[in-house]
Amino acid sequence: MSLAFYGMSTFEGPMMAIKTVNALSHYTDWTIGHVHAGALGWVAMISIRCAVPHDPENLRPRADVQHCLINLHFWLATIGTVLYIASMWVNGITQGLMWRAINDDGTLTYSFVESLQASHPGFVVRLVGGLFFLCGMLLMAWNVWRTVRVANFKQAELSAQIA
Repeated sequence: MSLAFYGMSTFEGPMMAIKTVNALSHYTDWTIGHVHAGALGWVAMISIRCAVPHDPENLRPRADVQHCLINLHFWLATIGTVLYIASMWVNGITQGLMWRAINDDGTLTYSFVESLQASHPGFVVRLVGGLFFLCGMLLMAWNVWRTVRVANFKQAELSAQIA
């Protein structure tokens, strides 16, 4: 999944550098969404994989529970990231179009406040996506803590058997 986000961000960056696209996206939530696609989708997903325990052989009684928690965390993080960045892309395009709209007399069609009001639903979706991602991270932290605790207990058991 992290490679998908990496590829998407790598394609989107040069596309946003095109003059006509940049004129629409600059100073909007679209640019921030692009950065978060790389940060949450690529960097965070790779970091999460490094932190997740991946040796269930030593934890045989808990392996099924651990696997379910890892899957739940993965989907919470993925869905949260998609909601978060997609809402920012939509908001960014909306903001860019509203800020560029001009009346016949040369005045702006929409005020800044009107563009914020139009962005409000996207802000709610962004909050939901962020909460999904946060819940996934808290679940991962709890799962890693449980795994380390059980591994330490098993190590102490083995040490006692050897001695």
